[in-house]
Amino acid sequence: MPGDVDHTVRLTIDAVSRIHFRGGSHIGISRANPTTNPPFLEDAVISLLRLNVTQLITIGGDDTAFSAMKLEEKAAGRIRVVHVPKTIDNDLDLPPYVDTFGFQTARHLGVEIVKNLLVDAKTTSRWYYVIAMGRKAGHLAMGIGKAVGATLSLIPEEFQQRPIKLKTLTDTLVGAVLKRLTTGRRDGVAVIAEGVVLDLDPQDLAQIEQAERDAHGHLRIAEVNIGEILKHAVEQRLAEFGIKTTIVAKNVGYELRCADPIAYDMEYARDLGYCAAKYLLQGGNGAVVTMQAGHFVPVPFGHLVDPTSGRPRVRLVDVHSARYAIARRYMIRLRRDDFDDAHELAKFAATAGMSLDEFRAEFGYLIDDEPPSFMLEGPGSPEVESTSAW
Repeated sequence: MPGDVDHTVRLTIDAVSRIHFRGGSHIGISRANPTTNPPFLEDAVISLLRLNVTQLITIGGDDTAFSAMKLEEKAAGRIRVVHVPKTIDNDLDLPPYVDTFGFQTARHLGVEIVKNLLVDAKTTSRWYYVIAMGRKAGHLAMGIGKAVGATLSLIPEEFQQRPIKLKTLTDTLVGAVLKRLTTGRRDGVAVIAEGVVLDLDPQDLAQIEQAERDAHGHLRIAEVNIGEILKHAVEQRLAEFGIKTTIVAKNVGYELRCADPIAYDMEYARDLGYCAAKYLLQGGNGAVVTMQAGHFVPVPFGHLVDPTSGRPRVRLVDVHSARYAIARRYMIRLRRDDFDDAHELAKFAATAGMSLDEFRAEFGYLIDDEPPSFMLEGPGSPEVESTSAW
């Protein structure tokens, strides 16, 4: 962007051989945003041309994809551009079965970390609130929480009401504690997507307005410690019922993003890199490189753009899918069938030192956003409707 072409590194075969074993970014990263000013884009194009670069591969998430799209537009044929989707947030708008590379590695390592926390939680009779990366979507939090069998996972997609009230998040977690205590367990692990902070009511989190933002205008979520905020809110709410519990908030972020890749991502990244180069050499341009069911599929930049915002669409967790429905039914949290069973609900009310009616009044609203009953159906098998136990 500044027109400085002196600080470049030529990547030889010896320099890059076997880097697919390692995490992080071999060439480094930048949060610079050339789309904020048209001259920045033109300067970037000119700088690349001065370096004799006429074919460009960009690697990253939605911000990098947007910059790549705008650079390709500004280049107007002078430079051909393809984008490789890489984000552990897994939120680029690709087909549901196509992950962005890095996601499965981050999920794998996250599971290993939370496995240990589950054991420690049981050993010490405490709760952990694990905050996972995911600015706009809860794929990573849900992927980790479901695989490891966390007590519950919270993602922004599950809350239909906007903005989300801090009380709603707090009561969801408190409900899980009460339900857990009813079975004699004082421990648990909640995996929470960091992105919930972006949808919280600003009146509940005054510090959001003062927090620093990056070059793309995004809130630096790390400056809003949602784990500690929820910890204190839950402790205060439980104190209303005479219940004391130990909660530890833990952010799990950068150690996942820069982890050495698992075998899946080693192979996947090499496939994407090969196809990106081959596509450019054959005259391709203006597309996101994907592998779908073992086949190379270029997705034109225009297919990913939201016509309203002009930016790449974000792929959210489908809360109406069977995958999510199953995840919800493994969680320990207050559910609609709890409120349909007065005998069961009375146990939770007794744990909180409340009457049945008082408990309904305090926590009944939590089931308003609960997805409908899960139903299995398919050719050759009868429909199986969920029962209160499922």
